[in-house]
Amino acid sequence: MKYPMRTTGRALCFAAGLVLVSLFSGCDRQDAGEDEIVLKWPTIWVGKDSKAPMVEKLVAEFNEEHAGSIKVEIEPNPDYDGYRNKLNTAIASGQVPDIFVFNPDPTTFQYYEGDLLMDFSEDLKGSWGDTFVSGTIDAATKNEMVKSIPYEQAITPIWYNQALFDKAGIGSFPKTFDEFWAACDKLKAAGIVPTSQMTGGTNAWTSMLWYSHIVAGLGGPDVWKKPFSDPVFEKAAAILLHMYQDGNTTKDAVGGDAAVSGGHYLAGDTAIFINGPWYIGRVKSDAPEVYAHTKVTAAPQTPGGSSGAQIGFLLSNLAAAKTDDPTRRAAVISFMKWMTAPENIKRISMDSGSLFCVKFQVGDEAVDPLQKQFMEAAANATFITSHFQGNVTTDVAAEFGQALGKMVLGEAAPKEFVDQIIEATE
Repeated sequence: MKYPMRTTGRALCFAAGLVLVSLFSGCDRQDAGEDEIVLKWPTIWVGKDSKAPMVEKLVAEFNEEHAGSIKVEIEPNPDYDGYRNKLNTAIASGQVPDIFVFNPDPTTFQYYEGDLLMDFSEDLKGSWGDTFVSGTIDAATKNEMVKSIPYEQAITPIWYNQALFDKAGIGSFPKTFDEFWAACDKLKAAGIVPTSQMTGGTNAWTSMLWYSHIVAGLGGPDVWKKPFSDPVFEKAAAILLHMYQDGNTTKDAVGGDAAVSGGHYLAGDTAIFINGPWYIGRVKSDAPEVYAHTKVTAAPQTPGGSSGAQIGFLLSNLAAAKTDDPTRRAAVISFMKWMTAPENIKRISMDSGSLFCVKFQVGDEAVDPLQKQFMEAAANATFITSHFQGNVTTDVAAEFGQALGKMVLGEAAPKEFVDQIIEATE
């Protein structure tokens, strides 16, 4: 699996003028005693996150095993967008948490260039590195440095509720977009809103993924090497626009965030959705009937394009502040190896449904049926390429939702949508 990246000019300029405040308490080195090293870990894997229970358990077990020498303290940050903003601000001002969840996008990868993050490249050359899925360490390597450990990966197939499809008289998921629009009409006739969409949040996540699927279908596996002026990006915008028209999505999609998009699918209001495997635990616990009828598949074939592609990417890495203290560095390495040990990865994957960058064996345990569908979707993909957000800087990713909002409100045509993206990259 390859994870192409597009890096644009803007990056760390927002650091200028920032007030140097401690945004994470882990930025202040604290040891409980002379012999105990305390590692603060501000993390998003808390609260309702499907990985939260097992992460908490793994940290507790690590602390028990290293009692008196190493202690990891979780600092809950359940707001994903807020976490990312706080983290970017903290690192840009030179304040790096002891351990943190690294978002592998072009903006954060530029922090590799400084001297703030710990480099794991030598540590991963041994048996530890052999436990990772092929290609994932390469994807986390920049200029021969591995300053973040690949951890969670994902594909984001199309989700659909077969029970709602059955109610509308649709036997299977459409293979082409012509069939897709016909299926939307049947769903609407049955009183069901076809798709979940959103223009809000920091990246218009659900619609950004739809756009990425359409772009991949039109442009193939190397589509992100094309300039945004290529016709495929405007054609994809026109298809995405249609998803907001004629009742094909909910009225609150404009300005809606992930809670709106996901909430409608969980409530059975919409029949089609997109998200990654980390959402399996959420739908299983909060909407068991929807979970029972959910299937995943590839996007419909675009006119003149290819079929069967999936959008996949490194979802989150683990990273740490650089330290010149060898004992403290050893403590960080010890915790990183614990969190990426195949037996522990298996526990968290089986518990949450998420997919990870470390290989593990599945025995006679029952694999979650929906997680199994994700594995099959990845295995059956004609190709896997990354999403829009993974190929642009954070500020360009944020511009996507703004441009999409203008387009669906009739203030911009698909070409103007693309022009706004191009302008943001310049």
